[in-house]
Amino acid sequence: MRYIPGVYADDRSSRHSAHAVARRTEALVNALTRDDPSPTPEAIAALLREHGENEPVAVSGRDVAEMRAAAWALRAVFAADGLDAVVAELNRLLARGPGPLRLTSHGGGSPWHPHLDGSDDAPWGEWLLASSCLCLTVLVWDRQRPPGGVCAAPGCGNVYLALGSGVPRRYCSRRCATRERVAAHRRARAGGDR
Repeated sequence: MRYIPGVYADDRSSRHSAHAVARRTEALVNALTRDDPSPTPEAIAALLREHGENEPVAVSGRDVAEMRAAAWALRAVFAADGLDAVVAELNRLLARGPGPLRLTSHGGGSPWHPHLDGSDDAPWGEWLLASSCLCLTVLVWDRQRPPGGVCAAPGCGNVYLALGSGVPRRYCSRRCATRERVAAHRRARAGGDR
């Protein structure tokens, strides 16, 4: 995981929290697994900056291709049905990881935080897969339930995080949930009017 300055300016360590990294993972998986339009290097670099990546953020077309492959692999974790399936997907991805678990502060430029990629300057795709697997693993370990899912709204397909307590989520946003409730209500009314 690269240094993420300014995400939570009041607490240097929270910008490396599992929740902050999970939110970045969610955003990148959604951006990188869209087919239309395919994400540009500039768009992915902007998204990385939005989630606190330190300059310089240089992303090439090859980086985007490698990050897309990592994002599709991570999408399988969100799409897995139940905790055991989530754990099986995470274990499969962790087994192919390139580096041992280590701590880094990027030469004192950040708080100490864990890495699973090969080096502090690992390629973007390797970094995305390693840091995302690590944070999702911590969330499963901490909460003992899936870290999220894929939106149930037809035509959406976004992944979402389920970090709160209570009833498990089915939708990525209130907008998708409301749209589905309205559609179900209209279908019920149309069926009753016959």
